[in-house]
Amino acid sequence: MIAHINDLCSRARPAARSVAILTDVQRQSALRAAADAVQAAETTIVAANARDLDQARKDGLSSAMIDRLRLDGGRLAAVVADLRAVAELPDPVGRILESRTIAKGVACEKVAVPIGVVACIFESRPNVTVDVAGLCLRAGNACILRGGKEAVHSNRALAEAFRGGLATAGVTPDAVQLVQNQDRALIPALLAREEAIDIVIPRGGEGLIRAVVECSRVPVIKHDKGVCSVYVHRAADQAMALEIAFNAKCQRPGVCNTIENLLVDRAIARDFLPRLAARLEGVELRADAEALPLLPGAIPATDSDWSTEYLALILAVKVVAGLDEAIAFTNAYGSHHSDSIITTDAVAAERYLREVDSACVYHNASTRFTDGGQFGFGAEVGISTNRLHARGPMGLAELCTYKYVCRGTGQVR
Repeated sequence: MIAHINDLCSRARPAARSVAILTDVQRQSALRAAADAVQAAETTIVAANARDLDQARKDGLSSAMIDRLRLDGGRLAAVVADLRAVAELPDPVGRILESRTIAKGVACEKVAVPIGVVACIFESRPNVTVDVAGLCLRAGNACILRGGKEAVHSNRALAEAFRGGLATAGVTPDAVQLVQNQDRALIPALLAREEAIDIVIPRGGEGLIRAVVECSRVPVIKHDKGVCSVYVHRAADQAMALEIAFNAKCQRPGVCNTIENLLVDRAIARDFLPRLAARLEGVELRADAEALPLLPGAIPATDSDWSTEYLALILAVKVVAGLDEAIAFTNAYGSHHSDSIITTDAVAAERYLREVDSACVYHNASTRFTDGGQFGFGAEVGISTNRLHARGPMGLAELCTYKYVCRGTGQVR
């Protein structure tokens, strides 16, 4: 077990140095070759995914987990398309972030550079294997990937194809390494290797995030659970609010940018909530005491419901007195991921956008837009709920750090 970790780490740092000095054209060519290889391996990858899906059903995984796990031909085509899109994005490496002349006329530039070695520990969604590998390579990094046991066959097939594409392009396959052993004891062993790994990005449930944060000696960028909400203000366009609520809850309930809470101003609750129940037919509604009689078929909510990530067709509904209570509730019970206000009152909207402490805040739009592709990043490593280094969809820019490059003409201090 330790020998496997030692092998991964011994290969990662040299690979990172090799990738960091590739030209923009070389990194683009490598990504295109990887996309071709993944596309060519479709039959193998879909068959591997079918094995994972079959085992998931035998293990009794939830419908949301199975939806995350599924990688049929259509979804695989989207993964390949995203990888090609990442290849076409502007080079994030070498950007001049700032320039100035410092003491005695020394010219100083703040330049974007690769982070180095990125470890990503994730659950369920096999597309993360390709998304993270592609983004890391485009930003000049090497990566070590550790997926969940439920997607073990899918992840191996994807990583093998991706690495084959890199080799075809003349780039070291060690730029993308997959942890082959699913023993959980490997995680703390991997995350103790601060000399070999620069950052770790956990993507998954609350338990995984907590375990990584508690044991890691490597800096962690959390991609935490998504307890997101929509707040329907008293001045909302109610027809708009219904469609946004439907999209944010029902379009794909098993992902982190779907809503788990819906707040409604008391002033419009009697009119709006019965309409909501009709629009969200098939969604289990868990309501507070005030909302309960206005939502046919709803069940009483418990206090724990307000901070639960269901990842299913379940929605907690609460009546609030107004904007103050909505903001306070969102900051107290949400996960600081994505939240939205629906209103025609511009003053109320701006206050909500300013005071709700989340990575992404919206006015009159669905939280489902919190996504690297929707933001124009091509893809994302995940949605960071950190406050330092990266927040929100983490794309190419966030996979770079910077250094100061100073040029003089013989100056001394």
